[in-house]
Amino acid sequence: MNLQPSSPVLRPDCDVKPGLASLVGATRAELAAILRGRGIAESEIRMRVGQLWHWIYFQGATGFDQMLNIGKALRSELAAHYSLARPEVVAEQVSQDGTRKWLLRFAPIGQDKGAEIECVYIPESDRGTLCISSQVGCTLTCAFCHTGTQRLVRNLSTAEIVGQLVVARERLGDFPGRIAPTDGLLPSGDTRPITNVVFMGMGEPLFNFENVRDAVGVLADGEGLSISKRRITVSTAGVVPQIAALGREAGSMLAISLHAVRDDLRDTLVPLNKKYPLKDLLAACRAYPGASNARRITFEYVMLKGVNDSPAEARELVRLLKGIPAKINLIPFNPWPGTEFECSDWDKIEAFSEIVFNAGYASPVRTPRGRDILAACGQLKSETEKLRARARLAAEA
Repeated sequence: MNLQPSSPVLRPDCDVKPGLASLVGATRAELAAILRGRGIAESEIRMRVGQLWHWIYFQGATGFDQMLNIGKALRSELAAHYSLARPEVVAEQVSQDGTRKWLLRFAPIGQDKGAEIECVYIPESDRGTLCISSQVGCTLTCAFCHTGTQRLVRNLSTAEIVGQLVVARERLGDFPGRIAPTDGLLPSGDTRPITNVVFMGMGEPLFNFENVRDAVGVLADGEGLSISKRRITVSTAGVVPQIAALGREAGSMLAISLHAVRDDLRDTLVPLNKKYPLKDLLAACRAYPGASNARRITFEYVMLKGVNDSPAEARELVRLLKGIPAKINLIPFNPWPGTEFECSDWDKIEAFSEIVFNAGYASPVRTPRGRDILAACGQLKSETEKLRARARLAAEA
């Protein structure tokens, strides 16, 4: 199906009104504390948490009245003080290749009038990957990344991180009884629409470690959303002090935004390297808990024409990664307005990949997805901000 990119449905005047706190995104410990606060006997807490967990994360319930195995009195008590609201979908775009991008708005927190982030769903024949955000904006200022041109607003809470998957499952008909899109662009057969989650959206996940760690626990819980930890990948630009803790406490797969094999170049492309240089970063990778040939670390390497794409750099990459169970994702640069960089020519990418592959490393070239709606790697959020500004101007005209 040659589906044209959809125009984003923008609602610039739609404000999220403050209301009841939502239980969507809550951890088991948080649900237990809520129930204690409502006077539930300690002997019942575990059972009641299990019931709520099933309805919120397995069934995708949107109202307490749907929870028929919970007594009416408790349902009424919960409904009086809490909701099951999800993040608001402010805009949705669908790429020609089936990639979906959602602009989500969260409920106000303090002076925050309702922060917005983007998450992206990428369908493939054998899987469906949801790319989620961990911060509103970003503080890293990586030279080739459009997202990094935006200021950091705040960290996302655990609930806001988990809420992205809940919204995506709802939009894709991935909860019982929900209707899936009929455009023929989702994985076919018995594959669930969402099988993998990657923390590769807006923000640096390890600058929001506690909330990311707790969110991984909710996403991976086998009685709810049930995404295997081997299918959850947290990507970092190299926050070295938190890498070991990620392996110990979250147990997710690890991805490193590498992009250069020399400190002088990486200092420019990924300024965090000035604080945590390659030697320290690679030492942390070698010590990553659980890393093995079955749980390889992914090294992401964006291909920039005339910057980092020479055969010599490919050979140096192989040397640097010696002894690390690794695979290398080569990412054709995704252009954005105003960037000084260009994507490497295809023959250069292929030559780079061949050197890495012949050294014994898997070196897939990541097919650009969602470029037509600025949903590809490094493109999130800015275009939506411009579209919203245009919508406001049109409304005021």
